[in-house]
Amino acid sequence: MSDLVQPAAPRGNPWRIAAWLFALGLWLLPLVAMQFTAEVNWTASDFVVWAIMLGLAAGLFDLATRASGHGAFRLGAAVAIGTGFFITWSNLAVGIIGNEDNPLNQIFFAVLAIAVFGALLVRFDAARLVRVMEATAAAQAVTAVIALAVDGAYIFVITGVFVAAWLFAAELFRRAAADSTAP
Repeated sequence: MSDLVQPAAPRGNPWRIAAWLFALGLWLLPLVAMQFTAEVNWTASDFVVWAIMLGLAAGLFDLATRASGHGAFRLGAAVAIGTGFFITWSNLAVGIIGNEDNPLNQIFFAVLAIAVFGALLVRFDAARLVRVMEATAAAQAVTAVIALAVDGAYIFVITGVFVAAWLFAAELFRRAAADSTAP
């Protein structure tokens, strides 16, 4: 073999590839389930919405892996993206407060807007993402109070889990920022 011909270097970041493969697997899951049970009966539009949600989540994680190679940053991004994904999924599927047609559920999308636009505004800087995640957690806490007043303690607990997830993401971004400034 010639010295000019060298084996190809591995292509792609394994975390990015895993995220896209995971998204593909999740997209196929309802299709497989439909083969075994009548309980799952998705339409073409359900699959389109599901594909958009999964594509956005995987795409955001792809951007996060490009923004930083730090493990805490990537995990923080995964937690934040996963929290936003779960909020969206549950809100579209059955609604968080009441059913999916309850207009109060729009407040959860406002919380997601804080996270997304905040992250874009700070250009995915770990130190500033801490503040974005804390602001998102505070907005989510407001939704918990509204949910408690409208729909009871059950929804209060669920939104409390979302608050904890946003704060966990903030802590992970704090660690990534601290490590990047350490000598």
